[in-house]
Amino acid sequence: MLPSLSRTRIALPFIALLITLAFSPTLALADAKEKVAALAPSGLVLVLDADGKELVAQNADVPFVPASVTKIVTAWLAMEVLGADHRFQTSFYLDKARVLHVRGGGDPFLVSEELALLAPKLVAAVGTKPLTGIVVDTSYQPTSLRIPGVEESARSYDALNTALAVNFNTIQAVRRGNKVEAGEPQTPLTPLAISQFRARGPKSGKGRISLGQDPALSVQYAGELLAAFAMKAASNSPAYCTLAEILTDMLRGSNNYIANQVFLEIGGKRLGGPLSLEKSLKVAREILAKHDLAGAIQLVEGSGISHDNRFTARGLAKVLDLFAPHAALLVSSKDAAYKTGTLEGVRTLAGYANTSSHGRVRFVISLKSNDGTLRFKLLQAIASEL
Repeated sequence: MLPSLSRTRIALPFIALLITLAFSPTLALADAKEKVAALAPSGLVLVLDADGKELVAQNADVPFVPASVTKIVTAWLAMEVLGADHRFQTSFYLDKARVLHVRGGGDPFLVSEELALLAPKLVAAVGTKPLTGIVVDTSYQPTSLRIPGVEESARSYDALNTALAVNFNTIQAVRRGNKVEAGEPQTPLTPLAISQFRARGPKSGKGRISLGQDPALSVQYAGELLAAFAMKAASNSPAYCTLAEILTDMLRGSNNYIANQVFLEIGGKRLGGPLSLEKSLKVAREILAKHDLAGAIQLVEGSGISHDNRFTARGLAKVLDLFAPHAALLVSSKDAAYKTGTLEGVRTLAGYANTSSHGRVRFVISLKSNDGTLRFKLLQAIASEL
């Protein structure tokens, strides 16, 4: 019996050793790397823990097109320059001839709901006597300004950025035969909205279209909608949304128009008006250089609609570290907070994930693919294996 007991004493520590190895962080990392490689061998994946240690680094040195994860960088820059409580201003004043003058201040969130709140305050300020006209001033943002990647089309994400725009320079309506009806109860249909939707909208059913790249249409639509909301007064309008609220909508809805309006305001805040893409890019490059990110984050605009934006995974991971105090602005689930990016042939995903062994990690995923589900499979592999 003694030899048998001896063998038992030797076997128990051996079994314990196997159990320890099975749950060791080194094996967990190896499993995570193998699963990532199996799912997307050519994909870019970078995962860093809270201390900056690289847990997974696959093709991480290859610059990539970020698509809409660019909005994380724009949001971080906006918080740095403008601050969470920044409010955009649209100014109103009434002259002696009762002409209402409206000066656009680049507010990206001048939507029907805000106009409905504003109109009664303006009416109360000067009474209900009819206006003799409305003059719109858009000089804060030159009409020649164009965003790289934005095309002349009826697609809502190709809306023109302007100093004064309502509803993101888009029109939502429903077409039944030749009849055009309002597509949302809070927005009255104006003559321009009807004619544009007939000319450029879907032949039937509901849709949202941009007003194209003609600044005159943008100004006309803003004027018509302002009149429809009975804006018969003069004052400085209260700005109802803080920057933090605007960024939440921008990140969760991935709104390109909002992103570039915010990006343009960054240059205006530091260098003064009128707004220009060049001013904002100059300010952005100065801030990026201050954080040793000049070569890692290369921007041509602020939304990600352009294929000419270029990031490195380590550069974006550093921005995620800097943006971490504002992570609640992102789309959130039980295990992650993230931003997606989608362009033709590009699928990206970046943010923060909760893991059992390494706590909260930062991750960057970039795929040269049109498979939108694969990036989430990779995120699931990261969260479950680490």
